[in-house]
Amino acid sequence: MKYNTLVVPSGKKMKLSRFDPGFSGKFASKEEAEKKLIGDIKSLADLQDVLYAQDAYALLLIFQAMDAAGKDGVVKHIMSGVNPQGCQVCSFKTPSQEEINHDYLWRSMKALPERGRIGIFNRSYYEEVLIVRVHPEILEGQRFPAKEKKDPDIWNHRYEDINNFERYLTRNGIVILKFFLNVSKKEQKRRFLERIEQPEKNWKFSFGDIKERERWDDYMKAYEEMLSATSTRWAPWYVIPADKKWFTRVAVADIVLSKLRSLKLRYPEVSELHKRELLKTKRILETKR
Repeated sequence: MKYNTLVVPSGKKMKLSRFDPGFSGKFASKEEAEKKLIGDIKSLADLQDVLYAQDAYALLLIFQAMDAAGKDGVVKHIMSGVNPQGCQVCSFKTPSQEEINHDYLWRSMKALPERGRIGIFNRSYYEEVLIVRVHPEILEGQRFPAKEKKDPDIWNHRYEDINNFERYLTRNGIVILKFFLNVSKKEQKRRFLERIEQPEKNWKFSFGDIKERERWDDYMKAYEEMLSATSTRWAPWYVIPADKKWFTRVAVADIVLSKLRSLKLRYPEVSELHKRELLKTKRILETKR
């Protein structure tokens, strides 16, 4: 299935109202999508092995979303078949004192995947143009020059810095895919109630989630501006429908798989000397106990 309609066009203003959170593509049923997902997970595991062996590229997957959109479930499902040695997940929480004393991209730089690995950012440096924008008091508490905080172009400057940072990464072989999981306000409410009603899910919910929900419109505006400003040819944003978790997972898996296939990955070719050494080793192993 093609997911071009889910890509945010580079350099154009976008409206989230044009993206249906309940969209489920060509799939007639949940079972049909899950069958495809199983096959894609197997293919993803195979390609990840080649990615690791080739040691030329890294793949960085960035997930942003409102609470209860299903980020953890997507990561769990699509990476279920991947060798843990070739995958690393980083969930960014409230910055530590050490992180506050550095620029806002510093902690993300430290967490970038090595060549041959798939790195996953569960939230990311994009929080600096989302939650910080909705809550300007956070910006006041950050330690950088006051004149920069008061600059009316601060958000445009951050968009520019992020785009330049991502272009630098892609030029160095770090392939970037960015996913905004687009859950509706109605579905978020249903999931919040589920978390409250089911004891085993109580730990997922906090009262702060409701306070953030009250700022829904502010977040949607911040997301629209961020997506419009930072979806680029080298690091595109995909707006993934998130009301049906099964579609969210199959869509993300398909996009990741397509990107890996486009890299034309190959196992490293060994030298003629290495091949002769392998044959010699084989003969030794076959003739001796």
